[in-house]
Amino acid sequence: MVKKTQETEITVQALRRATIKLRIVGTTPLFQNRLSEKMRQYFLTGGQGRKTKADKVSIKHDPLSEYRNSAETVQSGPTALGLRVVAVKAAMATAALETPGMTKSATQRLLFMPGDHAALYGTPQLRMDVVRSADMAKTPDMRTRCFLPKWGAEIEIAFITPQLSASAVVTLLCNAGVLIGVGDFRQERGKGSFGCFRVIGDGEEDDEWNELVDNHGRNAQLAALASPEYANAETAELMEFYETEVKRRAA
Repeated sequence: MVKKTQETEITVQALRRATIKLRIVGTTPLFQNRLSEKMRQYFLTGGQGRKTKADKVSIKHDPLSEYRNSAETVQSGPTALGLRVVAVKAAMATAALETPGMTKSATQRLLFMPGDHAALYGTPQLRMDVVRSADMAKTPDMRTRCFLPKWGAEIEIAFITPQLSASAVVTLLCNAGVLIGVGDFRQERGKGSFGCFRVIGDGEEDDEWNELVDNHGRNAQLAALASPEYANAETAELMEFYETEVKRRAA
């Protein structure tokens, strides 16, 4: 007897890429902390040898330079500051751990963030804080960073369908804004609660967003980078001491 083989047709559903534009508005202030030019040069070349006697007696920090170097700047567009889109994708992927039905690895594969930076609205201020270094002794140090009390950004997100829907992407971004955040000292790290945000749809009317776009774009940001306001009284006192010490040592 000859057995007849039954042919089974396999249907493969094609994957497609869809795009959605969303806006995020900060619910807590944002710290930017771009790696300084000096540190990038150090990592590139391995340092510049031993310090000279003059280097050892010089003042360790230059707050104004550190403030400007910490800002993520962009050359063109409606803003002078940018928000790294990879940071938003990372926040959404981590938020997937707390989102039923999603996994971090799947989210990383199914989301695409075009470009390097999203336009970041908000007028920066100079802020100093005591931080702990990453060495074994957790040595305390001073860090000067670009600080935005109010901020917002417009994000374009590409995603794969049918695995993800527009509503799933919005949910992931909302969860990232509540649980993870972006920037330094963010909610994800545990101690700080900075960099949290809420989500509004593209074209959706929002008074806070409109105020950011109207008053906290490129011109305001360039002026604040050139001549910053201090974020709090402690920073103002430290800057006053620093300027006095610079004059004393110069004399």
